[in-house]
Amino acid sequence: MSEANPVERWEARLEEAGELSPGIVERITRLHGDRGRRAIEAVGEGRVKIYRDFTVVVGHDDEYVVEGRGCTCKDAEYNLDPEDPTDLCWHVLAVAIARRVGHVDYHDMWYSEVREFL
Repeated sequence: MSEANPVERWEARLEEAGELSPGIVERITRLHGDRGRRAIEAVGEGRVKIYRDFTVVVGHDDEYVVEGRGCTCKDAEYNLDPEDPTDLCWHVLAVAIARRVGHVDYHDMWYSEVREFL
């Protein structure tokens, strides 16, 4: 069995703890730098939203759809190495954190319909 990558390790610890302890925050920010800090900030501000069809993170200029480890942001499109499992945008990190600490904003509606009004 291969050793888990650093992202899987902090995700597992966060899943177990159910909250952002100082040690987990330090691991996330050490591994992900500013992206990790921005993700933690977004979670704290309730900017991770789950709809029937998509998970969305509200950024400062737009909303970004996150599916698994993929995101619609320009950072994910242009700056990240798809071969590096630790190279994730802050939107993906925010979803991973929010789901594990139970701090997501659930909407019982279709985002594709809501998006038409934005």
